[in-house]
This record gives sequence, structure tokens and C-alpha cells, in this order.
Amino acid sequence: MQTITADNKSNISCFIFEDDVVLDIQPDRIICPDFHIGDLNSNNSTHHTGVTPPEDWEGCKYLFDGTTWTDNPNWKVISPIPEE
Repeated sequence: MQTITADNKSNISCFIFEDDVVLDIQPDRIICPDFHIGDLNSNNSTHHTGVTPPEDWEGCKYLFDGTTWTDNPNWKVISPIPEE
């Protein structure tokens, strides 16, 4: 697996991809096969390969420093808006 971590300092794991997914990490965005990531790029994120994320991984729930996964202390579950 691969993960993209944000900010090069916070180490927030924002995205997870299978090993065979090709990412094009540019100075102004990251191009994925199905979408572009406009707020992360080669200057403010880190691309890690060969990772094994936690089983309950969700975007921004964990920090990854290149070796160790830890809980993100700022992560909060957002409840869906109830239907009327």
C-alpha cells in the first residue's frame, strides 16, 4: 500500500492507495488515476510506499512518520446530517 501524508510536519495520512496505483506528484497537485488532489503536492506532502495501514484506517485518522502509525489526536468522527 501507499499513503500520502500532509504538511511534511503533521504527518497526517490523508490518502491510501494500492501498490499498483500510479501517482504523479507535481509541484502544484497530485494526479491520481480517478481524481486530482489540489491541496497536496510535491512541496507540502510526502509519498510513502510499502506501508501497511491500520485495519480501521480512515482519511486523517492516523499519523504516519514513515515507520510508525499513531492516532491523530485532532481527529473527530463527523456524524452524517440526519434526513428529514
